[in-house]
Amino acid sequence: MTHTNQFALLSSRRFLPFFCTQSLGAFNDNVFKNALIVMIAFRLATDEANFLINLAAGLFILPFFLLSATAGQIADKLDKSVLIRRIKLAEIGIVLFGIAALYSGNNYLSLLVLFLLGAQSTFFGPVKYAILPQHLQKTELVGGNALVEMGTFVSILLGTIVGGLLAGFTGDGESGLLWISAVITITAIAGYLASRAIPSAAAPAPDLVLNYNPFTQTARILREAAKTPSVFYAIIGISWFWLLGAAYLTQIPSLTRNVLGGSESVVTLLLCCFTIGVAVGSLLCGRLSGGRVELGLVPIGAAGLTIVGILLASTTGSYQPPADGSVAAFWANEGSLGILVSLTLIGIFGGFFIVPLYSMMQERSAPEIRARIIAVNNVLNALFMVVAAVLGIVFLNVLGATIPQFFLIIALMNAAVALFVFTKVPEFAMRLLIWLLSHTMYRVKHEGLEQIPAEGPAIIACNHVSYVDALLLAGAVRRPIRFIMYKPIYEIPVLHFIFKTSRAIPICSKEKDPEGYARAFEAIEQGLKDGDLLCIFPEGQLTKDGELQPFKAGIEKILQRTPVPVIPMALRGLWGSFFSHKDGHAFSTLPRRFWSKVCVVAGPPLEAAMVKAEKLQETVLGLRGEHR
Repeated sequence: MTHTNQFALLSSRRFLPFFCTQSLGAFNDNVFKNALIVMIAFRLATDEANFLINLAAGLFILPFFLLSATAGQIADKLDKSVLIRRIKLAEIGIVLFGIAALYSGNNYLSLLVLFLLGAQSTFFGPVKYAILPQHLQKTELVGGNALVEMGTFVSILLGTIVGGLLAGFTGDGESGLLWISAVITITAIAGYLASRAIPSAAAPAPDLVLNYNPFTQTARILREAAKTPSVFYAIIGISWFWLLGAAYLTQIPSLTRNVLGGSESVVTLLLCCFTIGVAVGSLLCGRLSGGRVELGLVPIGAAGLTIVGILLASTTGSYQPPADGSVAAFWANEGSLGILVSLTLIGIFGGFFIVPLYSMMQERSAPEIRARIIAVNNVLNALFMVVAAVLGIVFLNVLGATIPQFFLIIALMNAAVALFVFTKVPEFAMRLLIWLLSHTMYRVKHEGLEQIPAEGPAIIACNHVSYVDALLLAGAVRRPIRFIMYKPIYEIPVLHFIFKTSRAIPICSKEKDPEGYARAFEAIEQGLKDGDLLCIFPEGQLTKDGELQPFKAGIEKILQRTPVPVIPMALRGLWGSFFSHKDGHAFSTLPRRFWSKVCVVAGPPLEAAMVKAEKLQETVLGLRGEHR
């Protein structure tokens, strides 16, 4: 499928009912939670209020530790659309119980309701992300995740604001409780009605035997996730983002009161900037990804989180609060704009960071355990959020750091964690280089790429114009490609790291290195037997004059040993670029072309028996045409 605007999903029954269901659920949870916390804070003595508020936060997170493992198994065992409807029915029951608790005035009964809402969210979490790959095409997955992240954060913010406002009405009598009751009941019913329109999502593991021990089940699925390093470290990256977000959001009230000298309305303004930033970043990520899981945006997000985090620490550390704590006074004060922009940018870069990681976790998890993988991710998210609270206590209360200093510490910690993850999964760095190349020096267009088989062994045969041919092909083709390339090019510094990461196969002439030549053909044969997509440049070297060089017979030898389809491809527009040999050796002059148009063209697959070097050269030349 071709990539379409991500907002088009909002008109699709495959996505819209689910989007509405999850957004309404996030809104309702936060209306009740924040209304309860505000009422506790303003009705009770400070010591008792602080105890109950912290207990409330813990009770909402506790079910993620206790029940996520079971929730993930149930989501893999049952039809997800049916499970969502049952969860939303349970939400209506919990809300009615919550109304009774609020009217009773019993805070501990209300905290029990909060625990039940947390449990309901725990069971919804694995379904929320596991259902998307079943209903969306691969080209829609990033856009769908971007909309879900946007909807979730906006709903959390709106729920927090509405809950606080409605709680403020309770001081005038029972009218405030009536408003809270009406809002959460109507929202819960609307969520259930929306869930009834969600299409069926068949159970991937209907015969699964449930393991109710959360510790052994979590450990088992973590071991399964570790078998695919990209999935495992995606989980680590996602959990780290939640730690980072919790660290910032938890300190915003204290930052506002003790550092910025602002009122509660300034707290809301800061929260709005962060949340809007995440929503915008998520949508931008979907737009910039071009319909694929673009991991190159993750390092950009990580770098932005560190740089802007340091900027926020510096700006807040030098801020001089005004005498008046109002929003107007804060806005007019020097340094306030920098703080608002920093929080917004942290949210934007957070969207760049989180959306591709969620998409990669979904796409690369085995379908039969996908919900359980997501459940384990939820456990680690909750654990990392607890760690964020512990870090806040240690640095702020034990070591005596200021809040700006704490922001600086976590920004530097983010850089360390990002480097660790990117070292373990070099694909992130490789995709970043490809993304930068295809969005700065070139405008890459595609033709006929849908003719490349979605799975199974095949060989791409392409003309060879520049040192970045492999990068541009890897960026254009959705499937991972293993390149068969001339050994001297494979060993070029920096590019060597990229080619090695993508498991390229270096080869040179039989006369120069007979042992290496034999190893290369063994690796090629094994790769095709494993179902890999390989790419060969049959010319054997870069063109010196922009014209196709004679195709060598090596591809015929490969096909004799392992007959597979051959996809002829051509690169147009690269001759004359900084990386080509036009007017001398490549890299010999400064780049003269930026944002130039390059086209990647694929032709229909050829049967192995039909492929001869000379005919293949004519086919590739026909695809390239006159545009070198």
